Amino acid sequence: LWIPGGLSGPTTLLVEPNNTGTTSDVELQHDSSAMSLAGRHIPFASRLDVPLLVPTFPRPTTYWATYTQALDRDSFTTSVEGIERIDLQLIEMIDDAIERLADLGIEAESRVLMLGFSASGQFTNRFAILHPDRIRAAAAGSPGGWPLAPVDEWAGETLPYNVGIADVASLLGEPLDMAEVRAVPLYIYMGDADTNDSVPFDDSYDPEQRELVNRLFGTTPIARWPHAQAIYAAAGMNAIFVL
Repeated sequence: LWIPGGLSGPTTLLVEPNNTGTTSDVELQHDSSAMSLAGRHIPFASRLDVPLLVPTFPRPTTYWATYTQALDRDSFTTSVEGIERIDLQLIEMIDDAIERLADLGIEAESRVLMLGFSASGQFTNRFAILHPDRIRAAAAGSPGGWPLAPVDEWAGETLPYNVGIADVASLLGEPLDMAEVRAVPLYIYMGDADTNDSVPFDDSYDPEQRELVNRLFGTTPIARWPHAQAIYAAAGMNAIFVL
């Protein structure tokens, strides 16, 4: 947690999930990656004059299929101590940061700004849809080749998480408030030559999810882009897509 010097009055916390880029059972590697990320983006937070929170989520090699740093499906179903319900762990971190700011006489709202790129872009995109009550606005860059579709079905086919949100209620333990989901301002962006695709990898998508994405939306991030944009528009999302 980094807090700008001289900060006073109401503020909004800026959250950026960490993305180590690899699995490791050495927690210090994830801590160091998160610290480096925070260091690189302190100037950005400083320009906004807001506190910056970077969680140090582990991504263990022992449980490589649970892609915690992308908030994949396994992140909701795992019972492994320490990595279960990473989304709720982040909410606890946010609340703790708000309390620490309050101890300094700084009032921070419960909704946060969130940003991320690649795996952390996936996390940001998914978290903003799953927990809209905690997001003021979010920016997700290159979200793994497929941004989460905020619909239960498309083209007559059911879209389970993490393709869509058909079974999200069973993962969260409660249904989504779609009015809140549609109200969150989202900025989703990707480079027009981007080929970084997580869909082919088993730590990101199950075979059934992979087949669904490739068949309905295309086999590359660029090919899928207009489909994702059309789904978000049809769902009435407050989203800007930039390629």
